[in-house]
Amino acid sequence: MALSPEQVHHIARLARIAVDESDVERFAAQLSDILDHFTALSAVDTEGVEPTAHPLPLGNVMRADEVHPSLPQEEVLANAPEAEDGYFRVRAVLE
Repeated sequence: MALSPEQVHHIARLARIAVDESDVERFAAQLSDILDHFTALSAVDTEGVEPTAHPLPLGNVMRADEVHPSLPQEEVLANAPEAEDGYFRVRAVLE
């Protein structure tokens, strides 16, 4: 399927990209090749093939979200370089 220069300009306008006249012929050939690949794919018999987004079944690999008691505040802050009023003390990020 060969694209015309007008179609290339239209596609470029939709994509909001500037196209030089010197590039129009090259882009027309490249885009036409891409469309030819889709034509070849549409010729493949997919009767009875279930649509899928991934070839392998995916499952959630995260552990169950279970409630556990928190560590005591003193134990959490024990290895902190600096602590103040029961919180981690860090350098100011904003001035």
